[in-house]
Amino acid sequence: MTLSERQVSILRFVAEFVDEFKYPPTIREIGAACDISSTSVVKYNLNKLESDNLIERAAEVSRGLSLNWANLESAGLLADFHRPVDKALNGITGQLGRAAQRASERVVNFFSVPVLGHIAAGEPIQVDTAAYANADEWIDLNEALYRDREKLFALRVQGDSMVDASVLDGDIVILRQQERAENGEMVAAWIEGREETTLKHFYLEGKQVRLRAANPNYQDMYFPASQVSVKGRVVSVIRQLE
Repeated sequence: MTLSERQVSILRFVAEFVDEFKYPPTIREIGAACDISSTSVVKYNLNKLESDNLIERAAEVSRGLSLNWANLESAGLLADFHRPVDKALNGITGQLGRAAQRASERVVNFFSVPVLGHIAAGEPIQVDTAAYANADEWIDLNEALYRDREKLFALRVQGDSMVDASVLDGDIVILRQQERAENGEMVAAWIEGREETTLKHFYLEGKQVRLRAANPNYQDMYFPASQVSVKGRVVSVIRQLE
């Protein structure tokens, strides 16, 4: 069995983390420890290790990850890692290990949504709201706060046209993918002809659409209704204070 240096590094970190904390690490913790900036790259390597039967994962449980020590030993990798004294942490076969069970009882469950690029809260810019598979960045959200999780995606805000709606430059907006919106809702609107998407309040007025900013310094934007399509409605805003 041939593993990359990165995959060996991931296995070593998981072993050390479980030995110290008695529960498995998250994908972001693995990425930070192994110098991997993209969570999708971490997931790719975990999928490879799982296909090689070197780890076992329980997707429905937060931190549902365990090393398969028997297969690590068969592959000649056991000497590379410190094996936990608690045999309950050594792996799972058809069931969650005790460590994952303990973690799931006290850790909030999260799910990941793709960050698909930037969206302008100002002048429109181009963003592809359909490239879920190619997203380089993902953000973890508390599953208790959201419904229709498979329809959610995220965009980073550029500009200040929505400041009066508490959406600031640099914020991340979480959107639910949908093609229709009620008047006044904040949406990601695709403007055909400009091939751009902008973040604005949506108003359908007869045969035209008015896109209104939440900043008196910006004028309303008017387009034929046939030229504007809704890509998603904003359901929450995330702000990093530091």
